[in-house]
Amino acid sequence: MELEFSATTIEWRGPAPFLFAPLPPDESELIQQSARELTYGWGAIPVEATIGATSFTTSLFPRDGRYLLPLKVAVQRAEGVGLGDEVAVRMRLGR
Repeated sequence: MELEFSATTIEWRGPAPFLFAPLPPDESELIQQSARELTYGWGAIPVEATIGATSFTTSLFPRDGRYLLPLKVAVQRAEGVGLGDEVAVRMRLGR
């Protein structure tokens, strides 16, 4: 499954300075319908994502009825992404 969406980055408490791109409700609902086949545990779903010219692997995780895409520090730096920025994401679910 491949998805494209735009999101405004948010911050969430944790040990690393991660920013997240919250998936829109429609995309989150679509993923929830296939989550059982895609997850490797705890509801996390592996993805390959691209923002700008930077592609990376990570895992979506559920939060408050939606999914969050973690934006690693390396991605933030490579693409100049900060808190509150709008990002365009292309994403392929699964391994």
